[in-house]
Amino acid sequence: MTCKTPLLLAALLALAACKPAQEPTPASSQPPAQAPTPAAPAPVEDTPAERVTAEFPTLKMKAVDGSDYDLAAHRGKWVVVNFWATWCAPCRKEMPELSALHAMRSNIEVVGLAYEDIEIPEMQAFLTKHPVTYPIVVVDPFDPPADFATPRGLPLTHLIDPQGKLAHSFLGPVTAADIEKQIAAAK
Repeated sequence: MTCKTPLLLAALLALAACKPAQEPTPASSQPPAQAPTPAAPAPVEDTPAERVTAEFPTLKMKAVDGSDYDLAAHRGKWVVVNFWATWCAPCRKEMPELSALHAMRSNIEVVGLAYEDIEIPEMQAFLTKHPVTYPIVVVDPFDPPADFATPRGLPLTHLIDPQGKLAHSFLGPVTAADIEKQIAAAK
């Protein structure tokens, strides 16, 4: 017998020990006891796993400048709701173009939702260096606005039509031309 044989034999015995022992067949004529019925699974919550943007979203929050922002007050115009952050390079790059769109088109309003954990004075300092013509609202990333999907990436831009209905969503950088093209397609 070689040295390997005792090791192989020990391994086989160890594996055999892991098998459940077979129960002897009962000698009585009574059927074996049935296993208890498993408990019903806990009810699943009625909330969806992933939040989606409402068909007619609402938004009422304080802007960084202290004014009240109410999305409903902008009915009759197209509204660009732009989720962004100061640390997001593509977000910062699109800000001047969104600012120009807001200033130059009377039928289009823009609101920036700063989706980050930042204090108002810090945001005001950032906006001093990167001014925009549209209102900025700081949004708590742990408690985002209920009528909007939780952003999976930034920037995330929603286009709301003049009746207040979600018309289109853009994930990633957006240009004024992209927004105007979507508006023209909706008419």
